Amino acid sequence: MNQFKAISLSYKKAPLEVREQVSLDTQACQELAQRMKSWEEISDVLVLSTCNRTEVYYLSPINYSYNIIQVIFELKSIDPHSHYQDYFEQINDSFEAVEHLFFVSMGLDSQVVGDMQITNQVKQAYQLSADLDLAGPFLHRLLHSIFFTNKRIVQETPFRSGAASTSYAAVELIEGFTQSMQNPRILILGIGEIGSDVCRHLVNKPQLGEVWITNRTQSKAEALAQECNFKRIPFSEVEKAMQQADVIVSSVARNEPFITAKEVHKMDILSFKYFIDLSVPRSIHPEIEKNTGVLLYNIDQINNRAGTALQKRLASIPDVKAIIQTSIEDFYQWSKEMEISPTLQKLKNALEQIRQEELARYAKKMTDTEATKVEQITKNMMQKILKLPALQLKAACKRGEAETLIDVLNDLFNLEAQPEKVKK
Repeated sequence: MNQFKAISLSYKKAPLEVREQVSLDTQACQELAQRMKSWEEISDVLVLSTCNRTEVYYLSPINYSYNIIQVIFELKSIDPHSHYQDYFEQINDSFEAVEHLFFVSMGLDSQVVGDMQITNQVKQAYQLSADLDLAGPFLHRLLHSIFFTNKRIVQETPFRSGAASTSYAAVELIEGFTQSMQNPRILILGIGEIGSDVCRHLVNKPQLGEVWITNRTQSKAEALAQECNFKRIPFSEVEKAMQQADVIVSSVARNEPFITAKEVHKMDILSFKYFIDLSVPRSIHPEIEKNTGVLLYNIDQINNRAGTALQKRLASIPDVKAIIQTSIEDFYQWSKEMEISPTLQKLKNALEQIRQEELARYAKKMTDTEATKVEQITKNMMQKILKLPALQLKAACKRGEAETLIDVLNDLFNLEAQPEKVKK
């Protein structure tokens, strides 16, 4: 596990205006992964880009961090000498990189601790790697360990209970906005994962008023509106809907603001109009607040809000970390055993070659029945001979002494000269 590395730009170090410039959409993630695929001695690539982070994980003896950052800058048309590179953290210790991905995937490293969306986002990133044939045995095992760990955490701790997610925090904010309004109108603009989650949370808040849904893809809007029993607004009527709405929640995915200060200035705002921007890059221009009666909240402000569910999650963090530590130790043990697998295979090949050579010497002197018996006897003997070195290598792995034993076996049986497969 000494070759796994990562680079990370996240909310912990990078403000929203930096994250939105570096954020990668699905096409950009695919382009970055495709380019990395052509590099030497690299495999098991995972590209993860969310509202709060842009991260790349990979397996290689070569440190490609600088190269990855430069490709990201190229894809996002950022000056390659930009100070943005200072916001990236490089993780070159394999154990730390694995631990970091565990923490990110479980929501321990999210702005809203325990955010349930992050696990699905990691699954989507993993699917992209698999589709591009960039997920080798290491990444497959690591991600399945992570998903199994998430299942344990859900079943054994309250860390994922309650609704302390970004989308629910947005709904809590809407409750505060509308508590003194009579029949408020809430417009959900864009129904990606986070927009859809907001809608589903609003289903349980009928007192909040009338909810409208609009989206460029009409079929998606119709399906969600039917599911939630909300009203669908044709996307062609979005300007009229924004004029009439009291609260506008936007999660439109695009590289420049969908709602501009000029557009908001045209609106007839009699009292207050509230905007919630859940997009990265931002879909609402921050200058709209210069208009009288307009209040805007961005995703960082949303994520800073915490409910009672968050307090339960914080209290369960020690238990969550203990489960993660067990999973990492199991994965580390598997990865060490993977390192000895080639040696065991070469030892098996060496013994098999000796066995076949000796059988060939006496084959003409044996009947078919005798040859069958000798074949089985010698195979059984070889398996028993292999058993002890295998057990000793596994034990050496646990002691951290596998390399010494591997060197001894290589010298004794000249394993470096052994082919990958023995000809039969």
